[in-house]
Amino acid sequence: MLRKLFVTEDSAATSLLRLVLGIVFFAHGAQKMLGWFGGPGFSGTVGMFTGYMHIPAPFAFLAIAAEFFGGLGLILGFLTRIAAFGIAVNMVVAVLMVHSSNGFFMNWTGTQKGEGFEYHLLALAVTAFLMIRGAGAFSVDRVIATASHAAQPSLAHS
Repeated sequence: MLRKLFVTEDSAATSLLRLVLGIVFFAHGAQKMLGWFGGPGFSGTVGMFTGYMHIPAPFAFLAIAAEFFGGLGLILGFLTRIAAFGIAVNMVVAVLMVHSSNGFFMNWTGTQKGEGFEYHLLALAVTAFLMIRGAGAFSVDRVIATASHAAQPSLAHS
């Protein structure tokens, strides 16, 4: 069962998709967790989530952790399926609680009340792909899967 968590193909294309999503979410998570890139930091984000968004603090923490640690996990290709799942849950909650009322499209012209959910839909598609296919080449998951496969005794020799 644990092997299924790490197993992945040797695909550079999958790695590229994983890496780009990881960078995007690490940057968003770093805004929320550390205040980097002009973000509010941990206390500011929790205050925003619990204040006008009415999200309980434990769920705010999980959202911050999913973006920050999930993004880092995707960059490294470590526990990719779990990282992608955390980000997917985060995106579903964001769509349902915040963005669905603003329609489909992002606020490209600044004339909408808020942002739509098209970005979130793309992120959900990428996370679904990564949960199904795994991390791809150049990943810690692939190294673990390859090492565990090599260490298993072959049934053919029994």
